Amino acid sequence: MNDIVRPGRGVADAGLDQAAGAGGEQAATATAAELFAAISVIRRAARRATRQAWTQQPLAPAQSELLRLAAARPGMTVADAAQELRLAPNTVSTLVGRLTQAGLLTREKSARDGRTVLLSATDKARRRLAEFRDLRAELAGRALERMTAADRQVLAAAGPTLLRLAERMEAS
Repeated sequence: MNDIVRPGRGVADAGLDQAAGAGGEQAATATAAELFAAISVIRRAARRATRQAWTQQPLAPAQSELLRLAAARPGMTVADAAQELRLAPNTVSTLVGRLTQAGLLTREKSARDGRTVLLSATDKARRRLAEFRDLRAELAGRALERMTAADRQVLAAAGPTLLRLAERMEAS
């Protein structure tokens, strides 16, 4: 984490005084940069901690994303998945092949168009996703317990705001 913050300062503090003193657009840009740096650190830390505690063979991040998407939207096509994940269709096809071999994804031909393949997560995949999600939440919960009540409140309130930020970025 020290590679993105100045010595003696936390991620949440890094650059915020700089952003507060800058003009409106500059402040927003500086805040966004710090926010994305913090999110990246959190994602890596969560991934490392969960993988260390996880007893199964980990999936590559792109495979995990596709599996979560197929579980959330059963019956989607490879093209839909590629568009949603911002990946090339041939990359998604390769991921589909690997996940199908592992028994985590099924491919079925569409009843309307036999050339179209529909993707769905298997029961095995749904169990795996739930176990991983629960483990990650448990590990993050333990870390949150060691934080101050004020920090926990700030983080709890940030969730909806972060989702609104994502929506606005998608709309841009």
